[in-house]
Amino acid sequence: MTNTLKDKVAELFSHHKVGTLATIRDSKPYSRFMMFNNEELTLYTATNEHAHKAEDIAQNPNVHILLGYDRDSDHEHYVEIEAKASVEESAELKKKFWSEKLKHWIASPEDPEYMLLKLTPVTILYYEKPGKEPQELTL
Repeated sequence: MTNTLKDKVAELFSHHKVGTLATIRDSKPYSRFMMFNNEELTLYTATNEHAHKAEDIAQNPNVHILLGYDRDSDHEHYVEIEAKASVEESAELKKKFWSEKLKHWIASPEDPEYMLLKLTPVTILYYEKPGKEPQELTL
């Protein structure tokens, strides 16, 4: 059974949890490493409400995400994602996606400064291997 492009992207999301998130600030891109979780093809990432990225997204919800590629394994696939960012208010999802790894920035799932960003992909470019033409998944 061959995996569809959507299946390949979902599998990549489940194996790669750290990537970059770029926002726009003063008409310029600004990137930082983030930890990502997902439900289907929607990505979620935690931040502190006082972080610059929260301010950036309030001004412009268009973001770019790089996820995948691990040179220390056989995972050469990666994705470039254009997405719309919004604030996820669901206490259930905030609890689901909070982890001990976030304690440096967010004390607990109930921390009033905890902001969960919902990243809804518009276009996903899936690269099977570096140098190979990407497959495009438009949502």
